[in-house]
Amino acid sequence: MSEVAEGHGRQRRALIVTADDFGLHQRVNEAVERAHRHGVLTAASLMVGAPAAADAVERARALPKLRVGLHLVLADGEALLPRHEIPALVDGGGRFGDNMVADGFRFFFLPHVRRQLAREIRAQFDAFARTGLELDHVNTHKHFHLHPTVLSMVIDIGRDYGMRAMRLPSEPRGSVWLQPWVDQVRARLDRAGIAHNDYVVGIADTGHMNEAAWLAALQALPPGVGEIYCHPATGAEPLTPAMRTYRHDEELAALLSPRVAAAVSAVAATCGGFADVCHHGALAA
Repeated sequence: MSEVAEGHGRQRRALIVTADDFGLHQRVNEAVERAHRHGVLTAASLMVGAPAAADAVERARALPKLRVGLHLVLADGEALLPRHEIPALVDGGGRFGDNMVADGFRFFFLPHVRRQLAREIRAQFDAFARTGLELDHVNTHKHFHLHPTVLSMVIDIGRDYGMRAMRLPSEPRGSVWLQPWVDQVRARLDRAGIAHNDYVVGIADTGHMNEAAWLAALQALPPGVGEIYCHPATGAEPLTPAMRTYRHDEELAALLSPRVAAAVSAVAATCGGFADVCHHGALAA
């Protein structure tokens, strides 16, 4: 947010607690439901083409206060469209690669690749719209909207689907070399009138947002609109090879922790999804 509402002479805090990869596996969906019903989770980002997406949507419909957004997958995951429609984007199994630097150059320089990319992004927005869920926010797997081509497409296509908010992947202790890209995203979202968080917590400790990480983050929570995101799941087994070091069960335990709940309460933050705390650059009244 470019502005933060004032309350009694002090800057107010707002906190969005998001689980990414909703729909990736039933274990994720179970964790999201438990953490929302019995913990501090307020939002989830849905992978519309993932194997357990239908189960995730069914659970979300039974959780009216859970804010659900679109987690666009454009790297290291399965595409929604069949391979013959986007052959320049996926391998023989219909899966995006994980070389984001190489793909980023192709997105920027090759028109036919950009056309297929736009087609896939629109298909994922369309699939979310068909769920009937309200679109709380949009973000991308591995923060690929830091790429200017991807960001432009998401903003342009998102307008057709009522997109009002996006994640700004700006972590207070983030990489210095990423800052120019983050600043560009912030400026582009502000110009487009797209609401966003001021900062995020979860990049440096991705896969390891356990109770200790949560308590440390909450103790140092800045003013403004913050988003803490994580990857909870039931069970300790990795969900994918890329997540082999993740501690999904510890992340779920943190979301259910009474100590974490008490710490969230102590910071006196307004909690919810983007729709609850964001309003085009300022906290909701």
